[in-house]
Amino acid sequence: MKKIKVAFFADILIEDFDGAVRTMYQLLYRIDTTRFDYMFIYGEGPENVLGFESFQIPAVSLPVNTNYSIALPVLVQSKLNKKLQAFNPDVIHIATPSFLGSFGLDYASRCGLPSLSIYHTHFISYVDYYFKHAPLFIKSIKQQVTKGHKSFYNRCDKVYVPSDSIRNELVDMGIYPDNMKIWKRGIDAGLFSPYKKDRGLIQRLVGNKNPTIIFASRLVWEKNLVTLFSIYDKLQALQTPVNLLVVGDGTARQACEVRMPNAIFTNNIDHQYLSVLYASADVFLFPSVSETYGNVVIEAMASGLPCVIADGGGSKDFIEQGVNGYKCSPYNADEYIEKIELILNNKELSAQFAANGLQCSKDLSWEQLAQVYFNDISNLVLKPQPQLVSA
Repeated sequence: MKKIKVAFFADILIEDFDGAVRTMYQLLYRIDTTRFDYMFIYGEGPENVLGFESFQIPAVSLPVNTNYSIALPVLVQSKLNKKLQAFNPDVIHIATPSFLGSFGLDYASRCGLPSLSIYHTHFISYVDYYFKHAPLFIKSIKQQVTKGHKSFYNRCDKVYVPSDSIRNELVDMGIYPDNMKIWKRGIDAGLFSPYKKDRGLIQRLVGNKNPTIIFASRLVWEKNLVTLFSIYDKLQALQTPVNLLVVGDGTARQACEVRMPNAIFTNNIDHQYLSVLYASADVFLFPSVSETYGNVVIEAMASGLPCVIADGGGSKDFIEQGVNGYKCSPYNADEYIEKIELILNNKELSAQFAANGLQCSKDLSWEQLAQVYFNDISNLVLKPQPQLVSA
């Protein structure tokens, strides 16, 4: 049987770099090499991706966030075209609407190939944070992002979106609803589990037996850190002492440490350690509204940890208010504090949220999601493509 060849374009393929790349690797590790062959075209990443043909593109750091880089295919355009022609792909998979993603989409159009993209990053939600010191430009920049998204995703044959909320936002941007398909994210129930609870470990980490609230995320401004700071201030004023445990690293790490001197910071940790912290804490706090999906929220729920999150972004779709957690007005620190106190002071409510959140997470399987993805890749190849008309 002839293998289906997939050319996979991504600016960053550093494993565990962020939620988007972790999602990609959940698929990559499940490639059936008897059915599929992949070629990876990427900027930052290993010299070789899982033994498949790999072509690395020169990349530069983004000025607004130096943790991220963007690949520049124009610098190796001729060589890249030759590589693609030799590989002769059947399908194009594009991770991001970047220079590299646009190159892949243009290649698909020229060659009459089907294309698939996964909506990983809700870029438009970042604009308010990165241009907060130039507010006059925010509206026009959002209009440009919307225009770019509409142009890019409407040229894709299939676009995976993680939630109804994100799908509705994209429809409002003018992206064709028929091209979109709800495709959530999976959870490793063997890794994230309430059975990982170790109160002794978390007590040694924070230095006391007080309740612990955990915030896990990249420490970057678009995660609504300003509201986190306000919540911290109010936590410090509570009659009952509590710990704020901050897990993660990023460009705003130093600012976070200065602004929240009594919080406990872990830096980046592996998922084994994170799973224990989730299962051993008392509340998961997440005020970010920039999430396309919010992997950390479902990880916390799978660990039996009650969640208090922002009513915004893709994460909010996980929470049924007052049933398996709480959603708060994104920038209202008082509301987060009110909900946190309700959970800390009501063991029955905490147990209810833990049980219902755990049940919600059980429906998410990477094996099932990967099967959907690979079946869709196969179906795209079988679907008749428009005939190219020569000039």
